Amino acid sequence: MDKVLFFKMGKFYELYEMDAHVGAKELDLQYMKGDQPHCGFPEKNLAVNLEKLAQKGYRVLVVEQTETPDQLELRRRETGTKDKVVRREICAMVTKGTLTEGESLLANPDPSYILSVAESYPCSSTNSQDGHTIGVCIIDVSTSKFIIGQFQDDPERHVLCSILSEIRPVEIIKPAKMLSAETERALKNNTRDPLINGLLPSTEFWDAEKTIHAIEQYYSSSDNLTASRNTVGVQNNVGCLPDLLSELIEAGDRVYALSALGGSLFYLKQVLLDDKLLPCAEFEPLTCSGLINNMRKHMILDAAALENLEILENATGGLSGTLYEQLNHCVTGFGKRMLKRWIVRPLYDCKAIQQRQGAIAIFKGVGHECAMQFRKDLCRLPDMERLLAHLFSRCGENGRSKSVVLYEDTAKRLLKQFTAALRGCQQMFQACSSIRVLTGTEGSSLLNDLLSPGKGLPDVSSILDYFRDAFDWSEADHNGRIIPLEGCDPEYDATSCAIEEIESSLQEYLKEQRKLLKDSSVKYVNVGKDTYLIEVSESLRGSVPNDYELQSTKKGVCRYWTPEVKQLISELSKVATDKESILKGILQKLIHLFIEHHSKWRQLVSVAAEIDVLVSLSIAGDYFEGPTCCPTIRELCGPDDTPTFHARNLGHPIIRSDSLGKGSFVPNNINMGGPGNASFIVLTGPNMGGKSTLLRQVCLTIILAQIGADVPAENLELSLVDRIFVRMGARDHIMAGKSTFLVELMETASVLSSATKNSLVALDELGRGTSTSDGQAIAASVLDYLVQRVQCLGLFSTHYHKLAVEHEDDKVSLCHMACQVGTGEGGLEEVTFLYRLTAGSCPKSYGVNVARLAGIPASVLQRANEKSIDFEASYGKRCCATKDKAICTQEDNFTTIKDLFRVVKAGNHQGDQATSLSRIREVQMRARAQAMEA
Repeated sequence: MDKVLFFKMGKFYELYEMDAHVGAKELDLQYMKGDQPHCGFPEKNLAVNLEKLAQKGYRVLVVEQTETPDQLELRRRETGTKDKVVRREICAMVTKGTLTEGESLLANPDPSYILSVAESYPCSSTNSQDGHTIGVCIIDVSTSKFIIGQFQDDPERHVLCSILSEIRPVEIIKPAKMLSAETERALKNNTRDPLINGLLPSTEFWDAEKTIHAIEQYYSSSDNLTASRNTVGVQNNVGCLPDLLSELIEAGDRVYALSALGGSLFYLKQVLLDDKLLPCAEFEPLTCSGLINNMRKHMILDAAALENLEILENATGGLSGTLYEQLNHCVTGFGKRMLKRWIVRPLYDCKAIQQRQGAIAIFKGVGHECAMQFRKDLCRLPDMERLLAHLFSRCGENGRSKSVVLYEDTAKRLLKQFTAALRGCQQMFQACSSIRVLTGTEGSSLLNDLLSPGKGLPDVSSILDYFRDAFDWSEADHNGRIIPLEGCDPEYDATSCAIEEIESSLQEYLKEQRKLLKDSSVKYVNVGKDTYLIEVSESLRGSVPNDYELQSTKKGVCRYWTPEVKQLISELSKVATDKESILKGILQKLIHLFIEHHSKWRQLVSVAAEIDVLVSLSIAGDYFEGPTCCPTIRELCGPDDTPTFHARNLGHPIIRSDSLGKGSFVPNNINMGGPGNASFIVLTGPNMGGKSTLLRQVCLTIILAQIGADVPAENLELSLVDRIFVRMGARDHIMAGKSTFLVELMETASVLSSATKNSLVALDELGRGTSTSDGQAIAASVLDYLVQRVQCLGLFSTHYHKLAVEHEDDKVSLCHMACQVGTGEGGLEEVTFLYRLTAGSCPKSYGVNVARLAGIPASVLQRANEKSIDFEASYGKRCCATKDKAICTQEDNFTTIKDLFRVVKAGNHQGDQATSLSRIREVQMRARAQAMEA
């Protein structure tokens, strides 16, 4: 009852009862006459209506007619059945994650991912201490791509949250009532209303053993053996499995990744897509499985970083103001998807970054014209990755799909898709080949690897030549059918030769009859369905041989058949029928020949996508406000080498030169780490002075640099950053029982437990969710911990001015965002923001000024100003008194943060709320005591 039924009746799809109400409401269908609720639509509107309902969250079952009345009659004679209605079967189940056709796929390149999740059972006592094992399988049905992996996660599920923030799945597959409460919360809080598919554990959501049996059985079956050998990453001795699946099985400890795959395979079987997707499926390992590997190739951006920095989407789910929008100048859908993958996974490898920088420099310089021509060649391409995947799915169609009775000529539509794929592959190959002229240029090592025939760029010229010689693509589009050229199909050539021979024999026979009758006017005519009638003048009627059979007469002429002509006509009819049968099957035969090379076509798409992204990044630099440069990136050489970030006149990566007036954004010099520079900046300044902007600016610049792109600065030198931590903004998870302050502390605890020397930490106003003494004590302890223990680079913005004034450490630089303060109406301070990073601490935050800008009544502002002066005076007395007091040892300063860890860990175990509350009070008392001593 959770599905809408499209039931095929003749040339229409009908909806009944409750489904009819859905059709009337969501599809604007008109009710038909009768007592029973009933509506419908013609066959040609199926794809549009499927897409409309699926996008609105409905599951749609399509029931098709799978035999004709003639086939029914034949079945009744052969089997003795008394059926009086033609057979109908469920031929498709469509949801928002299983759409393979529709306008949305053409207009929107973003993938609609399905996520399958399995995990170690929460009852296991070891998992709570050693981490929690989670397996995932991510499917993009539109491109037949499977991404599979397994990883250790912490109690807050930070890794899973990062994956969810990156892919935003539209559907989730999970074992019903088996996931832990923490995992369920992560799925709920980091997605946007996905469709949930709860499968029965073991019987539907398969375990590893059942999954292994299923995939081995599939790939070893005789029907799929040929297809599986051509699958991406195949050539394995064990059951002809794709390499990734073989590795998962042979590893022995990837049971949760295999179980997640098992759940997705069962679901695909439910929606009748398993046979379509698996023969040519592309299997990829989950890159964030590298979060637990020693050999790391990518920087890690967790969910907090992706959301706070607005990497892929803004707070409302749109693109405005995101890094992706700034960098996206790709002309292909598959290029846009690759760009997103690059942005969320910046490189952590100097050599790979330098290779990208070299390619981008070429496209900005000597290769600019080639880059523009490449864009021009590909700008009108359809989404080739999706189009090819749609064609590849044709090789896995089951018998039920093939027997569907359709009144619309779907063969013409399939032919147009096939010729579009051929033209697209030809355009991509020619466009990529035209870039080869740049491979000898300095810094072109990446282009050399990409465009070397057979190495990066697949050699498909001979395959394309075959299809060009096989049939006329334009003529096929025009006629709606393929007429193979000579040499394309031996069977077709043989039937064509046979027809020519029979027709030649008929012409020779006609010559003989003319001689026999001594009349050169004797000829063949066609009358209705009768062909090759020998037409003789009526004056010769008495002279015709006895074996002439009169068929018809007309004034002045008689028409005959002879036994010889009848025999030749019979032979011609049989051969013509065979030829027509071959013509009907030639499209499927050519598509299957095309699919045999699917790994090469996919590789061609990948190369074209990478060049599209590199060209896009070369263009993006032109839109930055102010000067741009290619950053210098280095690796840390040893334990004594310090991380660095030195930027001169650094602009903002999101500010476009066409969105603000020239020179509107104030660039800044920022120096962290290295000889003579502190590794941490404690940043103060007025409200609205640009502190948060500066933090985002630095983080986004590092991401840009490690993608390989140019940055908006006169000069930038930095060491590789392995992970960016961002604690910014205030939000709660009230439905999960977590206050704003607890969320803040949990994110901070994640930073402290995971940050390394090579990380960058950006903390914005830590500690503001509680009292001033508690917040300041926690902020001071966190700052000490990061500076002394972790020793990473970081920016720490705060309104705790006492913390900034009293913090004495050469590893910490005190800075503020400059402003000018004047006296306005009523003696109130008016602040002019200069947005310039300046050495030293700002004396106050000038919050009353922001209240004035917000339109708070003047009387309230005046009273607030007086209170502010009183508070500052009392604070100044306490500040003077503290300078003579003893300071705790550095080790004692870490006690608060250690207790913070204990509280956060306890707070994640719902069964011990009393202990958690007790520890929170304990930390609050310690923080207050520390504040009083200070």
